[in-house]
Amino acid sequence: MKNLLSAALLLSACAAFAQPKIDVDKQMKLSLQQYKGMLKEFTDTTLFPQSVNPDGTYKKMPSEWWCTGFFGGSLWYLYEYTKDPEMKAAAEKWTMALKKEQYNTGTHDLGFMLYNSFGNGYRLTGNPAYKPIMLKGAESLSTRFNPKVGVIKSWNNFHGYTYPVIIDNMMNLEFLFWAAKTSGNKKFYDISVTHADNTMKNHFRPDYSSIHVLCYDSVGNVIARKTAQGYADESAWARGQAWGLYGYVVMYRETKNKKYLDQAVHIADFFTHHPNMPKDKVPYWDFNSPAIPNDVRDASCAAIAASALLELSGYVKGEKSKAYFAFAEEVLQNLSKPEYFASSDNHNFLLKHSTGHKPANSEIDTPIVYADYYYLEGLLRYDKLTRKK
Repeated sequence: MKNLLSAALLLSACAAFAQPKIDVDKQMKLSLQQYKGMLKEFTDTTLFPQSVNPDGTYKKMPSEWWCTGFFGGSLWYLYEYTKDPEMKAAAEKWTMALKKEQYNTGTHDLGFMLYNSFGNGYRLTGNPAYKPIMLKGAESLSTRFNPKVGVIKSWNNFHGYTYPVIIDNMMNLEFLFWAAKTSGNKKFYDISVTHADNTMKNHFRPDYSSIHVLCYDSVGNVIARKTAQGYADESAWARGQAWGLYGYVVMYRETKNKKYLDQAVHIADFFTHHPNMPKDKVPYWDFNSPAIPNDVRDASCAAIAASALLELSGYVKGEKSKAYFAFAEEVLQNLSKPEYFASSDNHNFLLKHSTGHKPANSEIDTPIVYADYYYLEGLLRYDKLTRKK
């Protein structure tokens, strides 16, 4: 299931890489204490931790917010590593707090919301109550796919465009693949493949950087190429590059179609070799920001990319495999240092220096819940790849 490489792949990867340079056990134990502190602050399950407001208070969001599945998902990851019963109980509580979102047809983010929470819970516990909730959620997500357009609609409106699709949407396809395998309904598989194919055709530039927002007409023609969270329509918004990378790694895992592996490699090479990549490999919020090197970073982007690169390192061979692993390892090493990882005075979040939506002056140089989720996921993947057999 989700986030697990095959046993054979793990064994071959473990043989290829050197001894671990990250003390995963230490970081997980520190993370456990942080999130135990977070749980003391959050007792009302109608509001989920998102970030920290400029005045130092928690930014809390209702269940329909796109990020709400990350908190429960992080709790599940902490339980997976530590087996702490408090984490399991908390993960169950915060997962079920999202139950009503299975009926939400107004968002494309049900993969983030339901699969990161219920999906991890189902993978780790096999709780039969989770399965129908996820299947209903996948059905709700599929209502946003129009076969004439060939992609899943992201927002209902973007500056007057009525069929906008963002690169982030690649992250929801893993959920649909799970639904296809679990239900036997090939519709979910076909939607994922069609969306990924059209995104690959339309969403990427010749250098394999991705556009943030594509606006389609009612029959699938691209009528505008825009950004919402990036510096400019023509720029490479950093987190968007990470979403695309992660998405095509998943596409290869689920289909074994080499065109998706090739796409993931192209995106990975654009990302890892970008001339504006900082020395510590934690990207600026947009690769084309004119304020570089004096602009803010996005630790969430680094964590997402590191997790994806670790998996990708197991699908390619030779020097590329070693290079992707080494890049991800260095990212996680740096994210684990005090510059980025806060063992105290960070309102119990793990990572500092993420950037959510700079053009809207929202969540700039601050902790954000999804940065923690992909950091923990990256540590788990790294541990599996380096653990002695």
